[in-house]
Amino acid sequence: MTTTHLLILSDRAALSWVLTEQRMAFPARRSRQSRALTEGDEIMLYTTRGCFRNPTRDLGRVIALAEVSGPVRVLDEEVRLGGRRFPEGCPLQIRGLAPFREGLVLRDLVPSLTVFPDPATWSIWLRRSSLPLPAGDAELLRNALRPLLRPYAETVDQYRWGSAGR
Repeated sequence: MTTTHLLILSDRAALSWVLTEQRMAFPARRSRQSRALTEGDEIMLYTTRGCFRNPTRDLGRVIALAEVSGPVRVLDEEVRLGGRRFPEGCPLQIRGLAPFREGLVLRDLVPSLTVFPDPATWSIWLRRSSLPLPAGDAELLRNALRPLLRPYAETVDQYRWGSAGR
């Protein structure tokens, strides 16, 4: 049985790497969370308000729908991003991607999601790299997200830092 996970990204360089490489990397201290992902699981990529370094302008958004296309494992060569090391990872197949600074605003749906036991403190649940979603929450998010998505190849260049003056 597959599970849907919200993968949480709070750094634009890491987001650019994940989208460009179609892989996810995890820090060693998040090994237990990362090992909960299995091949075939559905992934929703979430960018935090601070991901693009302007939390007063940006909102936390679900921006992509993907699938885990291989097992989480220790990488042959660890990934280094922003001075941090990521020794584990897995491949992703991105099925759809929202245009840059678009996507599903998560906070608008928090009262309808059971994964957050207290809507007043929902953001505390996003201080991790992955959050498994109950089936009903996954369906609600998937149905709201799909109309906002575009083909990966049409949108990925918008997220590449350094290539478009970003």
